[in-house]
Amino acid sequence: MSHFSGIWIPIITPFDGGAIDHGALHGLVRQYVEAGVSGFVALGTTGEPAALNEQEQGAVLDTILSAAAGLPVVAGVGGNHVESVLERISLLNHKPIAGILVAAPYYVRPAQVGIVDYFKAVADQSRVPVILYDIPARTGVHLELDTLLELAGHERIVAVKDCGGSLDKSLSLILDGRLQVLCGEDLDMFGALCAGAHGAISASAHLMPERFVAMAKALEEGRLSTARQLWHSLVPIVHAAFAEPNPGPIKAALSQCGRIRNELRAPMTAASDDLAARWTLILNKVVGSPAGLEQS
Repeated sequence: MSHFSGIWIPIITPFDGGAIDHGALHGLVRQYVEAGVSGFVALGTTGEPAALNEQEQGAVLDTILSAAAGLPVVAGVGGNHVESVLERISLLNHKPIAGILVAAPYYVRPAQVGIVDYFKAVADQSRVPVILYDIPARTGVHLELDTLLELAGHERIVAVKDCGGSLDKSLSLILDGRLQVLCGEDLDMFGALCAGAHGAISASAHLMPERFVAMAKALEEGRLSTARQLWHSLVPIVHAAFAEPNPGPIKAALSQCGRIRNELRAPMTAASDDLAARWTLILNKVVGSPAGLEQS
């Protein structure tokens, strides 16, 4: 069984003049490897995959894999046309990835029995472990507890990215123990890890990744006071990272740090001037200066 734990980064896709900035992407991945993160999610929501064509998605994944220095990389897969999703998985089967992250078919809002059939077809097609992505805010449909527990019986369905918004469901999955639970709501991360979640897939960990890693390690080692202190220092970053549609805020902050250009593809837009000013205050307070973050 693959082990998905610790702090994972759903890496952004940097752009420069409308084109993918592979140099900046490679540099970001290397920075996060050195920060001690556990792995990466490529082409997750934060990576703007809906704005990339098939060739661009493949190129982004290849850059992340080449820069990850052996750390595991999970590829995001999504859609509501089943055959297209299965074809995409067939192509990914030939990549050296650690798993795939798959959400329920969006927009069509299938019944739970249809969701079960969908994920079983995905897992049957995949040669690598499958992480279920429970994110009803984007798909329009919840993965009910009974559905998740049934899917946990499939040999290749090993984990869940939990954005379901139900503490009761999260605790039930943790207690059941068959699926590794990765918190996907950054503000819930501390409580989820305290409750026994295996880790987190955290967009806000693009900023101060070492501190996120240290917080998770302190909790794992039972150093609650240290973990709490670290978490409290990170909360302003988490709030700002989701103050406007993701990944606009993250890109604005990384741009201030000199890591990327502040550029997204339509229909996504850059963060507002007000949020950019808020980031300046946060980075100056937490790090000392954006330049300090660039070197961290």
